Amino acid sequence: MELRRKHRDVLTAVAFFALGLLIHRLGLDQVTGERGGSTPFGVRVAILAVACAGQVFRHRAPVVALGVAGAATAVDLHFGLSMPVMMVCIDVLFVATLHGSRGLHRVLVAVVATTTVGITAAAAAVEDWRQSFYTGLLLFSLLVVPMWWATNVRRHRESAEQVARIAELDRRAAVNAERNRMARDLHDVVAGHMSAIAIQSEAVLSLRSGDPETARTVLKSVRENSVRALAEMRTMIDVLRADEPVDEPVSVRLADVGGLVESAAAAGLDVELRGADVGELPVGVDVAAYRIVQEALTNAVKHAPGARTSVVLERQVLRLVVVVRNDVVDGPRGTGTGTGLVSMAERAHLVGGVFAAGPDGAGDWVVRAEFPL
Repeated sequence: MELRRKHRDVLTAVAFFALGLLIHRLGLDQVTGERGGSTPFGVRVAILAVACAGQVFRHRAPVVALGVAGAATAVDLHFGLSMPVMMVCIDVLFVATLHGSRGLHRVLVAVVATTTVGITAAAAAVEDWRQSFYTGLLLFSLLVVPMWWATNVRRHRESAEQVARIAELDRRAAVNAERNRMARDLHDVVAGHMSAIAIQSEAVLSLRSGDPETARTVLKSVRENSVRALAEMRTMIDVLRADEPVDEPVSVRLADVGGLVESAAAAGLDVELRGADVGELPVGVDVAAYRIVQEALTNAVKHAPGARTSVVLERQVLRLVVVVRNDVVDGPRGTGTGTGLVSMAERAHLVGGVFAAGPDGAGDWVVRAEFPL
């Protein structure tokens, strides 16, 4: 990219030099001073060559380009400003203002403003106001207009770049949000159903012969958990394959919490369910409440096997309260990763709810979530 820009600057300088020679030959070169003055043609060409040499560095070293082109313009102005040198000066000033650093841009604005006002005021003091007006108009055309134009283009470009950066940040945030949602769903399936299957399978293997009814109950729960896990995984795969983003699939509802309680009981918990009939709930609250009960019971099975557990669902006027309480039979809490608690808290917060989990001071572990209705 840098090499391509360098070649483009060289070609631009060569084109300006060739055009300047043509303008000089046609006698259309003089802007100020006497037309067809005594300045030798070779001097004019040399001044134009120096200005074009500075033009070669307009992108790579704008300060050098401004210095060389400015010096050539000052010498040319001494002999009477010519059109070719003026064109080179305008081009270098435009490119330096557009592509230069922020510091260089501020310096150029200050220098151009000071120069324009100062020379115009000096012309007014030395000559009449008409000459001052024409001088100010000339300086405005040569200096202010290209800088003004380049500044506007620069601002539009910076605004477009900022919009692009914001769009990229939004895209990354959307991707991260989708990853977090997928992680929560996978955790619910793996930690909920699969953990229950593993624990219940271990219970069946540890059963002694002569208790076929218990084995049948546990195996029935294992099958139900397997079928439910497969159904939820299939739903997640359908969402991932969808052409357009969709909301979280409603594959579970709080009305199905009885199945979770039965599965936990089959895994060895002494579990009690109260207030299961909570009526119709908003979809987000319905799914979040179910997942929190599922995760709380799974944690109880893993960390407090055989504990006395209660699940209380209470629908109030403006909120739904979910409380899962179990005895801490193994003393301190197990060495879990804490992902389950984080997932439960995220689910509650996503629907505007409040979540808390921890010991209650009476030897119980309590998970409590409140959801707005």
